[in-house]
Amino acid sequence: MKTLIKDPLNIIIIGVAGQGNVMTSLLVCNALVREGYVVTFGQTYLPQQRGGPVINYIRVSKESVHSPIIPQGNADLIVGMEPVEAMRMLAQYGNPDVVTVVNPRMISSIDIASIKGGYPSLDKLLEDIKEMSAKTWIVDATEEAQKLGNPIIANVILVGVLVGIGLIPIDKKAIELELRERFPKADAFETNMKALDKGIELAKQDR
Repeated sequence: MKTLIKDPLNIIIIGVAGQGNVMTSLLVCNALVREGYVVTFGQTYLPQQRGGPVINYIRVSKESVHSPIIPQGNADLIVGMEPVEAMRMLAQYGNPDVVTVVNPRMISSIDIASIKGGYPSLDKLLEDIKEMSAKTWIVDATEEAQKLGNPIIANVILVGVLVGIGLIPIDKKAIELELRERFPKADAFETNMKALDKGIELAKQDR
């Protein structure tokens, strides 16, 4: 069992419904459990779930069970599959030591679309996210997935980034085992492994 940088390690994965953030969370949670950690998973979403944000909370410990909802101001890692939603989480759960991973592809959720003026400036948004984080990786997982020929594997690319930055105590092999179980057909497994490898590669680039 690898050493946790903090116990519990508090992770938030946020995105708009339909982006695959639940699958991302399950891959991470299952791999952690496989490695012997105690994992608590919680989820919240707005009443209008279709088209609205979905928040996944993951708390990782060597031996203790914790509340499934992370206390405000106590996130260690925030994964934003959509930048406005990443900023929302930073405002509620951020602190000077939080690390963020952000997919900059903009998707207006129902509540954002209803705001006068619409979506904020992406450049300003990403600048603010970086200023509010100890470290930020900006990874256009959607674009990278399209380059691999399948836009729906963007979430697996982000899992690869999480493996590559090394804050979560799981390695490529642990995720590979999860992908093999979830995608038993050879072509689907191979596609997802390419996405995982791409994410690990992107994590090595200084963001």
